[in-house]
Amino acid sequence: MKGNINVSVENIFPLIKKFLYSDHEIFLRELISNATDATLKLKHLTQIGEAKVAYGNPMIEVKIDKENKTLHITDQGIGMSGEEVEKYINQIAFSGAEEFLEKYKDTAKDAGVIGHFGLGFYSAFMVANKVEIITKSYTDAPAVRWTCDGSPEYTLEPAEKSERGTEIILHIADDSTEFLEEYRIEELLRKYNKFMPIPIKFGTKQVPLPRPENAPDDYKTEYETVDNIVNNPTPAWTKQPSDLQDDDYKNFYRELYPMQFDDPLFHIHLNVDYPFNLTGILYFPKLSMDMQIQKDRIQLYQNQVFVTDNVEGIVPEFLTMLKGVIDSPDIPLNVSRSYLQADGNVKKIANYITRKVSDKLKSLFNANREDFQSKWNDIKIVLEYGMLSEPKFYEKAGDFVLYPTVDDQYFTLSELKEALKEQQTDKNGKLVVLYAQNKETQHAAIEEAKEKGYQVLLLDSPIVSHLIQKLEHDNENLTFARVDSAPISKLIEKEETTIAKFSEEEKTSLKESIEKTIPQEGFVVQLEDLESDSTPFSINQPEFMRRMKEMSATGGGMFGMGNFPEMYHLVVNTNSPLATSILNTADEAEKQHLIKQAFDLARLSQGLLKGKELTDFVKRNFQELK
Repeated sequence: MKGNINVSVENIFPLIKKFLYSDHEIFLRELISNATDATLKLKHLTQIGEAKVAYGNPMIEVKIDKENKTLHITDQGIGMSGEEVEKYINQIAFSGAEEFLEKYKDTAKDAGVIGHFGLGFYSAFMVANKVEIITKSYTDAPAVRWTCDGSPEYTLEPAEKSERGTEIILHIADDSTEFLEEYRIEELLRKYNKFMPIPIKFGTKQVPLPRPENAPDDYKTEYETVDNIVNNPTPAWTKQPSDLQDDDYKNFYRELYPMQFDDPLFHIHLNVDYPFNLTGILYFPKLSMDMQIQKDRIQLYQNQVFVTDNVEGIVPEFLTMLKGVIDSPDIPLNVSRSYLQADGNVKKIANYITRKVSDKLKSLFNANREDFQSKWNDIKIVLEYGMLSEPKFYEKAGDFVLYPTVDDQYFTLSELKEALKEQQTDKNGKLVVLYAQNKETQHAAIEEAKEKGYQVLLLDSPIVSHLIQKLEHDNENLTFARVDSAPISKLIEKEETTIAKFSEEEKTSLKESIEKTIPQEGFVVQLEDLESDSTPFSINQPEFMRRMKEMSATGGGMFGMGNFPEMYHLVVNTNSPLATSILNTADEAEKQHLIKQAFDLARLSQGLLKGKELTDFVKRNFQELK
């Protein structure tokens, strides 16, 4: 029988080729998805007793025939009768194709909405100039062959086929011969079909037979030929957590990321069937401090078919730095990103994943706090980002987010408040949390704080300024100050005051001498009456200015602060013996030498003395040793 597909769009096939996908390779995913559906339908029908046939152990086979320029995809599924071919291939799919093209002609290339219309089969025409279907239904209906060469005409005739199922033969077009190469097809099968639920055979492979016990010394390994099954039909996420051991999760991680050499720190198994279906496994890998390079590691599947590794909008943004798999039949297979982000189901999924991750972190913390603390540096960037970007996560974070000290003690926020309140509450009733971002460069200030019995946190992630801003906003009478942002006695002001040694006139004279000697740009001289044994000259960067600059650099914060010039306070301890020497030195050159030397030492301690100035400072000091 010959017929015409009833379409009003003039020659629909060039349009299919042009508009269905920007990525032609997707045809193989679509055809194998159809073959899988046909096989799973048969399984269902045999289980409910409607199909009186043995289900057996069906597989899908993909074969290349280079000589004839054909690619074959064969399944042992439900098959079709002639009437069903007429209905599903000629009528339903084409009416869908026409609707699709009318609606999406201008945007289809970006939207990639083919799956929305059940058009998977027609993606074959993106790479083939002729397509054949040879199919036999599981019923007694005779086998048929459908052929179409990319025009609206088709033929449907009886065929020789005794086994049930469908074979699709693609006569590959001249511009698509890459799909006749074994390496290319295997690459696509592993990309899109690596975890499909039905075994997929692609050729054969040689596997070594075990060496016999009494084998002679010159025994040569023998091989047998077996089917090359390219997929794992039962990946870990399809199993119950109770059926899996730690090693199973680690092995699956290696299967997902063969080039990854570190084991994951821990995993979270997702398994929900109400109000939507979702399974998956998320892994916390060892993370670097660079938040950008981590993304696009989570793979999204729909019923074990790979969809994308751009899961933004489905997975909360802070978790896109994790690795793993999410599989949900409730996420449409081929729709645009904007559609996904507006979809109600997708929002629920993101909320569920956030809750599940929070619960897992809390249980890990409670079960083995020491182990959790040992992994803190590898996971903190995700959790701190989560606190900033996801209100639901922030609500739960108090149970497990940690604040480590420079001496490797770990506190939750409530523990921290309790531990510090006696020592570090200032005269105005504010609890001052001192922190360092770098133990080495802020060493002197850390030691000074510790001498006073204060605790100093080590907060060194790139988003710490945003985080402490939020914590201050949400916790009354709590303030954070970097340990070197001012003299310690000024950061935590107590009632007792140090008596000033100098009169106001003397202070003015001292300040003028210093301002005359040091560069005006970038430094503000600040006289303080500190204890006599405190550092004579020290350089601080005010907390507010520095924090705003850091926040600008990592997004957010005050507008334009990132370009604001660096500003430092040169704090001069007026009660120090050095201040007295400077004030009492009559020789102007000697006075300037003392100031310059003290200023350079202060800069040196902060890593601010560089280039020619550093060279001159070293030379000057060597000369004084003579």
